Amino acid sequence: MSIMKNWQKIFALLMVVFLCIGCSNVPSTSYNPWAVISVPTESKLLDIAFTDNPQHGFLVGSNATILETHDGGDTWEPLRLSLDDARTRFDSVSFAGQEGWILGEPSLLLHTTDEGGSWSSITLSSKLPGSPIAIYALGENTAEMATDLGAIYKTEDGGKNWKAQVEGAVGVVRNMQRSSDGKYVAVSAKGSFYSTWEPGQTTWTPHNRNNSRRLENMGFAENGQLWLLARGGQVQFSDPENPESWQDPQNPELATSWGLLDLAYRTANDIWIGGGSGNLLHSADGGQTWEKDRDVEGVAANLYKIVFFGPEQGFVIGDRGILLKYQPNISESFSQAAA
Repeated sequence: MSIMKNWQKIFALLMVVFLCIGCSNVPSTSYNPWAVISVPTESKLLDIAFTDNPQHGFLVGSNATILETHDGGDTWEPLRLSLDDARTRFDSVSFAGQEGWILGEPSLLLHTTDEGGSWSSITLSSKLPGSPIAIYALGENTAEMATDLGAIYKTEDGGKNWKAQVEGAVGVVRNMQRSSDGKYVAVSAKGSFYSTWEPGQTTWTPHNRNNSRRLENMGFAENGQLWLLARGGQVQFSDPENPESWQDPQNPELATSWGLLDLAYRTANDIWIGGGSGNLLHSADGGQTWEKDRDVEGVAANLYKIVFFGPEQGFVIGDRGILLKYQPNISESFSQAAA
C-alpha cells in the first residue's frame, strides 16, 4: 500500500512539473506598452478607425454603439444618432481622409464626408447575398463592402450604386480580411478551409488547410505575406517567395488552453497576437521568437481584435468594453534606458 502511495505522489509531482514547464516556456516582455482605456459602454466593441487626423477616431459595436475620440483614443464619448433600431450592431468602420463609412446590421450603412460632423443613411438592398460584415473606405466616394457569404461590392459614387466584384459566393465565413492592395482572404465558418480573391479574378479560389487543426483567423502582412492562426495556439506564415507554400507551424506557448484570435503587424517585423483570457503575445523579429506580455493577463477579456494605424498608434479590442491603447513613449523610454 505504501509503495502505491509513493508512486501516486511521484506521478502527481511529475504532472505538476510538466504543467509548470508548459506554462512558463514563453519569456515575459521586458515592458508593457499597453494601457487600459476606460470607455463609456459595456457593449461588445467590434471595430475602430481614425480619420486623417490621428487624434480623431470612432469606435463601434453592438447596441448601436458609436464612440468618438478627439484626443487619440485616451477618452471616448458616445455619438448620438437617430436610428430606427437601438439594437443595431455596428460591425465595421473605415475612413479615407475625412470620408468615412459605418456598416451595421441589419443592412445599415452610414456615410460621412466631413470627418463625422454629419452622417447620412444609405439603404442597402435586402437581396444582398449574405449579411454585410465589412466596409473599406478607399477614396473620395469610393468604398468596398463584403458580406458573410463572400460577396464583394464596390461603389464609386458615394454609395448610390454598387457593382459586384466577384461572381457567386464562397459560403459562410468565420472572418475575412482585405490587404492594402485589394486582395481578400476568408476563413470558412467551420475553419476547415480558406479562400482567396484578388482584383481581376471572377471567383474565389479555395485552399485546403495545412493540417488537421481548424483555422481560427487569417490575414496579410504589408508585403502581402499571409499569416494564419489555428486551434491549439498555432501560428503559421506563408513563404514570402511562394504564396502557395507555408513555413513550418509554430506554437509560441506549448501548453495552452486559450486560443489565438487575431494578429497584427506594428512594423514589418514587430508582431502582436491577441488571445483568450487576456493573453497577448509579441514578436520583435517577424515571428521567429515570441514573448508574453504578462502585465495584461489580469485584463478579464478575450482580446479578439488588434489594429495598428502606424508604428506609434495601435489598439486592442476585447470583451465587455475592454480597450487597450499602445503607448509608444513606454517602448521609447525602455530603448533609451537599455542603450
